[in-house]
Amino acid sequence: MDGPVSTLLVLAGKVALVTGGASGIGESIVRLFVRHGAKVCIVDIQDDIGQLLCETLGADTCFYHCDMTVENDVSSAVDFTVEKFGVLDIMVNNAGIVDPPCPDIRNTDISMFEKVFAVNVKGTFLGMKHAARIMIPRKKGSIVSLSSVSSTTGGMGPHAYTGTKHAVLGLTKNVAAELGAHGIRVNCVSPYAVATPMAFGHLPEKERTEDAVAGFRAFVAKPANLQGVELTTNDVANSVLFLASDEARYISGENLMIDGGVTCVNHSLGVFR
Repeated sequence: MDGPVSTLLVLAGKVALVTGGASGIGESIVRLFVRHGAKVCIVDIQDDIGQLLCETLGADTCFYHCDMTVENDVSSAVDFTVEKFGVLDIMVNNAGIVDPPCPDIRNTDISMFEKVFAVNVKGTFLGMKHAARIMIPRKKGSIVSLSSVSSTTGGMGPHAYTGTKHAVLGLTKNVAAELGAHGIRVNCVSPYAVATPMAFGHLPEKERTEDAVAGFRAFVAKPANLQGVELTTNDVANSVLFLASDEARYISGENLMIDGGVTCVNHSLGVFR
């Protein structure tokens, strides 16, 4: 469920582009942005579900097929958004992939390692670059990228994924340093584990069962700091909405942790547990 509709449309009149917007966290971001008055271009390689989402949400959305590792695709997606809706106020770099679990670095598949970096780092950078191309002349805009708890803490994901999320945080800080002179804010959000299609991407389709989802949720709940609350895609979307909106008009270079405190506490000594 998307939750109750707010009476305050914090994105009224804004235009956003959301990469990886056809499913998972991206879909929740798209739905929330539209509910808050934004026009949204959904950018993804999943054509069928992306088009279906547009049909569901109506004329305030459009879809553009885009491979985030190809600069011409990203540039064209940004231009398409501007041609369709007249401007680009918000860029959400959400598209990402994760490498399969590999507990021994000696067995790392280097082609997979390079693919994860291409999507997660190169794709995010290209999104920032071409959003800036539109935003700099207007002297305003908001760029929000999806990072992860793996952006600050080791041992919470595979090597390639963890490396990319550290890189996304570094890019966020550096691009915020440059674009602040143009009135453009650049931030990222770092969620704890969420049960999305990406979380099960390494599993064959037939193994992505309800039992597998339940097992994932139980697994990530056990070490969580904040008990009795399950992190959902809507929680992440709400944080992105805040950073994208004028409610956060003086926040830039921030890495907003959406992790219930898991990366800033250590229960290994059992002081409270």
